[in-house]
Amino acid sequence: MMKQTLSKLLLLAVLATGVQSAQADNITVNGTSRSYNVIVPKNLGENRPLLIFCHGYNQDAGWMQNSEFKNDNVSMEAVCDTAKFVCVFPNGIDRAWDVGGDRDINFIKAIIEKMVTDHKIDRNRIYLGGFSMGGMLTYNAINKMHNIIAAFVSCSGPSVVTPSSSTRPIPLLHIQGTADNFGGVQPALNPWIKHNGCPTTDKVVSNYNGFSGAKMHTWGPGNNGVEVKLLELADKGHWICKEPQVYTGKEIWNFCKKYSLELKNPQVRITSPQSSLRFVTLGGHSSEASVKMTATASDPDGQVTKLEFYDGSKLVDSTDKTSSTITIEGLTVGTHQLRAVATDDEGRTGEAMVTVTVEEPTGNYIYSKVFENFEGGVPAGWMTYDGDEKRVGDCNGFSQGSRVFHLTGDPHAFEWGLYTRNKEGRANAGYARYASKESTTTLTLLPGNYQLTHRLANWNCADFSPVRIAVETIAGVTVHEETVTPTSNIGNSASNAFSGVTTDNFRFDVNEAGRYQVTFYTADAPWADLVIGPTALKYMGAVSAITDATREAPASSRYYDLQGRPVEHPVKGLYIMDGKKVIK
Repeated sequence: MMKQTLSKLLLLAVLATGVQSAQADNITVNGTSRSYNVIVPKNLGENRPLLIFCHGYNQDAGWMQNSEFKNDNVSMEAVCDTAKFVCVFPNGIDRAWDVGGDRDINFIKAIIEKMVTDHKIDRNRIYLGGFSMGGMLTYNAINKMHNIIAAFVSCSGPSVVTPSSSTRPIPLLHIQGTADNFGGVQPALNPWIKHNGCPTTDKVVSNYNGFSGAKMHTWGPGNNGVEVKLLELADKGHWICKEPQVYTGKEIWNFCKKYSLELKNPQVRITSPQSSLRFVTLGGHSSEASVKMTATASDPDGQVTKLEFYDGSKLVDSTDKTSSTITIEGLTVGTHQLRAVATDDEGRTGEAMVTVTVEEPTGNYIYSKVFENFEGGVPAGWMTYDGDEKRVGDCNGFSQGSRVFHLTGDPHAFEWGLYTRNKEGRANAGYARYASKESTTTLTLLPGNYQLTHRLANWNCADFSPVRIAVETIAGVTVHEETVTPTSNIGNSASNAFSGVTTDNFRFDVNEAGRYQVTFYTADAPWADLVIGPTALKYMGAVSAITDATREAPASSRYYDLQGRPVEHPVKGLYIMDGKKVIK
């Protein structure tokens, strides 16, 4: 009797909430009958949101809804009913999706039109997501449906595209377990982080929602307040997370509901700098960094009355113009969030932000650290050239040519390496360079003695191919160079074992404070190559000991600079005379 009473009470509770089970339906698209399941809460009302979520390979809509989006505590039906939005689970053809073409893009568009007709859906609040192959379809849709879909979600679905036709910032949530090729996720997100004008340094919430091992990474806010998020699930594999603390259906809705295509707030875009900047100074304290910043603003339903510039919470400048360029000075060591904030005639605000990092390392500055988790790309601060194509970081998505390798052989002398090659063998036509003038990193070296440490290998040169390492001014004048020949060849596959890589270093002097770059050149031979492993710079102290410099050299002596070039009219400084360093 007690069990029967409880069952009736539970049934009444379910009926009272208005939860409605998904209904199957069909629609004809390009002459083909396509099917889907749809959840429509009772008492939906008009102008409510729509979420479309696509299953993985060899799955279907029913499995996605009833197996992956349901547990003992909550279901997608309950989430839909509470928030009052329609949810559609489409079926792919042969349980798969066209992740590069338009076949299933047209299917999604047809579903949207059907939902608008049947349920008076709000066109400004339509969201798209998918699991696994459905997540790949979601990424494909970003460039093709960016003016139709307000926000996108991928669960364990790798990116298959980078921003191309999208003209607006794209809200994006990616959910992935660490046991499911997690290392490739952030590199795939980086182009979208950059496209959105988001800070390249993420904010991390550990033990997210009280769930041990869950981390929420957030890059943002960027332009128009848009964020890119990555929900990291420790030790999870290729499946949907259904734990009560981190129920995927709720996470998707809580992210998407913040976004709409209907813009009312002012829109702000920082046009310079277009991405995060890094200023690194070795050898002591430099003058404080300064950044020239340009921002433009517009208002979709009124006019912009004020455009303000901030360093964090500190107001730097204000104007009544919709476009302005200012110089923000006095940026000290640390991370600075430079913001442009617009206010409209209704008091609404919008903002964009760019991150500037100022560093003065005192120990080893490991500038190869950015290789980690950047497989298939050239990371920020670096650029490569192979005689044919120049790649300036932060860029990725490459399966050929210069790029970071994740080296997984057993054993492997190092795990992450930046590869480049010299396709035609022309002089200086194959290199990887750190802190070039094209990059977003500025490397300042103050006068002193430095040590450069490196580990190098060849990629596909069994007879070994030498590498020339040059410390250069930003104008390309060589301060010091060394040529080394790697002692290990990886063998043209990232999964090959390799060992025997030596750790080499050399010392050099810098006599004039300025901006410098470090370049690793391949040999001048066709298909000569190199792979850069861990590499670091360290300030070692004052310039090298000076011999025979207890008195000033005679004015009639022949002077040479530290690179061996004759100096006709020397000024005060350090020179070479008769093979020894002297002071004038």
